[in-house]
Amino acid sequence: MSGDPIVVAARRTPIATRGRGLAEVTVDRLAAPVLRAVLDDWAAASTPPHPTPTVADVVLGNCMGPGGNPARVAALLAGFGVEVPGMTVDRQCGSGLAAVIEAANAIRGGDERPRIAGGVESASTAPVRSVDGVPYDRAPFAPTGFPDPGMTEAAERLAAEDRIPRSRQDAYAARSRRRALAAMAEGRLAGELVPVEGMSSDELGASGASGVDERVLARFAPLFEGGSVTGGNSCRVSDGAAAVLLVPGSLRGVGVPGLALRAHAVVGCDPALPGVGAAAAIIEALGRVGGAGRTVADVAAFEIVEAFASQTIAVLDRIGVADDDVRVCADGGALALGHPWGASGAVAVVRLFSRLVRGGAPRGTLGVAAASVGGGMGVAAVFEVVR
Repeated sequence: MSGDPIVVAARRTPIATRGRGLAEVTVDRLAAPVLRAVLDDWAAASTPPHPTPTVADVVLGNCMGPGGNPARVAALLAGFGVEVPGMTVDRQCGSGLAAVIEAANAIRGGDERPRIAGGVESASTAPVRSVDGVPYDRAPFAPTGFPDPGMTEAAERLAAEDRIPRSRQDAYAARSRRRALAAMAEGRLAGELVPVEGMSSDELGASGASGVDERVLARFAPLFEGGSVTGGNSCRVSDGAAAVLLVPGSLRGVGVPGLALRAHAVVGCDPALPGVGAAAAIIEALGRVGGAGRTVADVAAFEIVEAFASQTIAVLDRIGVADDDVRVCADGGALALGHPWGASGAVAVVRLFSRLVRGGAPRGTLGVAAASVGGGMGVAAVFEVVR
């Protein structure tokens, strides 16, 4: 396990609701300052400072951007040399985490040069797509003959299938927001944030969360007649970027803490219920840690992409974790901060880095980042604190 890739720096932008604080910022301009920040963090990580490393590749997740390989464009904009390549990957809501796994696998494969990985999404500036002149919101997640629900429809179906009442969803969403507001007030998010040109310092500090309780959430109308999923217990479509710097263990340096990527898994599940994919991925990834595997009970921190309260609750039920478990999105999740699709999986890793590395968790502490993915998939990664 000494050769496992290690996350030694992790940053993100503020997350803004589509059309608001980051509405004019394109994907390359969102990602570039985060790429630069993680590289600068590593250069200053020890005394004397590390020399700035040569980055072997920049891998970014993105779902609805302009095409043309935003990772390469952002790397150039960040001031990296023309010799630094870039690759953009799309695993929908799991794209940012998939990018981190892809970069880690390259290091494991023998190319022991540092890599930057993460994700970026600008829903505000995403181009309008059309087929035969007819605009559409998204490409199919499954072929004809398979179920292919929209994500909101799938969340409603999952709530009905698992008998998750509206009250439980609202309570979870309100808890996520309370946790985020507490984290902001106590400064626990400050170390991970990177300013974005054109976004005011007030917006930077707010980072997107608003305080609403169950009584307020109860006023939201269901999105489907007779349903339980509402705008209040669903995430906001958002803009944002996140990135981490991965190095092989041999380059980490004595005394520089980080998160070693011990295991990961990507799984498929029923396209009709895509929201549960993260559960199987978490269990499978934990089973791959070391020789004997680990269990949910061994994990100190979970960061699960909270696309919908019903979806997150369904995942927690399947892995045997309570809705209010303090290990889950302890500083609030996507229900509070927003969900920039291609970035959210990487935001989960940044949050783990803040909670465990910046937060001083002891060596050996385990954290899990995970996301359910449209079309019926799940992705998860298990990290361990190294010091």
